[in-house]
Amino acid sequence: MLWQGRSVRKPSGGRYHTCRGKKRVEIGRSPAETHIGEDRRRIIRTYGGNRKVRALRVEYASVADPATGEIRKAKIETVEENPANPNYVRRNLLTRGAIIRTEAGRARIVSRPSQDGVVNAVLLS
Repeated sequence: MLWQGRSVRKPSGGRYHTCRGKKRVEIGRSPAETHIGEDRRRIIRTYGGNRKVRALRVEYASVADPATGEIRKAKIETVEENPANPNYVRRNLLTRGAIIRTEAGRARIVSRPSQDGVVNAVLLS
C-alpha cells in the first residue's frame, strides 16, 4: 500500500522533523485499473463513512456530442491513446484523459472510472 501523508522534505529540500508517525488513515489503496469487459463494480468505504464506486470492468460509455449536445450510450471497442502511460494502451486500461474508440467514434474520457464507477466521454471532431 502507498503512504499518502506529508512529504519528509520541505520545498527547499531540507527535512521536516517528524512530530508523529504514519497514521492508518493516510494509507492509500491499490489502483482499480479499469478494463474493458462485462460490467463489474466494487463499492469502497472511504474516510468519514462515505462510499466510492470502483469500476473494475466497463463495457459501455456515455458519449457526449459537443456539436449537437446529445449524449448516448456507446460500446467501448478499444483504447487508442493514453497520455498518462503508453503501457495502458496495450493493457486497455481506462483512465481519465484516455482516447477510446467507440461505436459512436473516437472519444476522450472525462470521468474517473476508478473513482466514479462510470465512463463519461466527449466525442473528438
